[in-house]
Amino acid sequence: MRIPDFKLERYFAKWEFNAPYLLCSSDLEGWRMSELLALADEDGRERWERLSLGYTESTGLPALREEISRLYPGVGPQHVLTFGGAQEALFVLMNVLLGPGDHAVVTWPGYQSLHEVARATGAEVSLLRLREEDGWKLDLEALKRELRPHTKLLVVNFPHNPTGALPDAAAWKGLFALAAERGIHVLSDEVYRLLEHDPRDTLPPAAELSARGVSLGVMSKAFGLAGLRVGWLASRDTALLERCAAYKDYTTICNAAPSEVLSLIALRARERVLARSREAPRAQPRGARWLLRTAGGHVPLGASGRGKRGLPEVVEGHAGGGVLPAAGGGGGRAAAARRRV
Repeated sequence: MRIPDFKLERYFAKWEFNAPYLLCSSDLEGWRMSELLALADEDGRERWERLSLGYTESTGLPALREEISRLYPGVGPQHVLTFGGAQEALFVLMNVLLGPGDHAVVTWPGYQSLHEVARATGAEVSLLRLREEDGWKLDLEALKRELRPHTKLLVVNFPHNPTGALPDAAAWKGLFALAAERGIHVLSDEVYRLLEHDPRDTLPPAAELSARGVSLGVMSKAFGLAGLRVGWLASRDTALLERCAAYKDYTTICNAAPSEVLSLIALRARERVLARSREAPRAQPRGARWLLRTAGGHVPLGASGRGKRGLPEVVEGHAGGGVLPAAGGGGGRAAAARRRV
């Protein structure tokens, strides 16, 4: 496989840990270990204290898979497969489903791997553009025009990164109806699900809506635990998950034992964990006002990635040092901040 550099992650590799103030993080302030362990129930505490640092089950800790399945109505632990983060889950699924002669449709703008990994399998990729002038609306007529006889996978991302957009219920269910008519799998990147400002806006997950629906989840975003590197696929298509599990034997094989137990603790206390996560965006306007005051009332955002001076240097000169803003590009960790500050 040959795949282009991941532009956003290369940007982060250079700058993320060199700036004390990050305006481009798409995850939350991580939990401290002591705070997370304080949430543990008796079973979770005992699992942690008696933890053995050996290999773990390749499909995931059974108790963890059971807890993840509770996020998806109608889904059981046999419908969950864990990975070393969402990125691995996406990589494995696309390599299992796609190859030369296949076609995928992917929402755009979006995280680079959502379309680039599909292309790297040899599949043809069409971008389903969400347009600002249309309020980032999911256009089912535009989707119909992109579908082909050899379309095997539809990749969507809602709540959308980087805009935060959500389709209405009719459009969301209409998307799955279109896919079902044509026997197309739907990979739904749901890593920001459960962070909606109004819980009534939370969409039903793909794993609930369709037997060919695949929900992509992770501990990094809504749960504020990016350092655990635990992600998953949830789907009622058990044959597909079995193929993904076999492919995973060539990637990470299994998850880290401490990460599985800590994820289990967090998910069992998910109402408290999510309450903290939903509170975090309310503090963002204060951060934006601080930046504007420090930068003299403005930040020159037009220089991102162009010419000899990128945004890190420009903002450092204006703000007195150490502010890492969003990179340019279609989406991802940095671009996500552009509409969330």
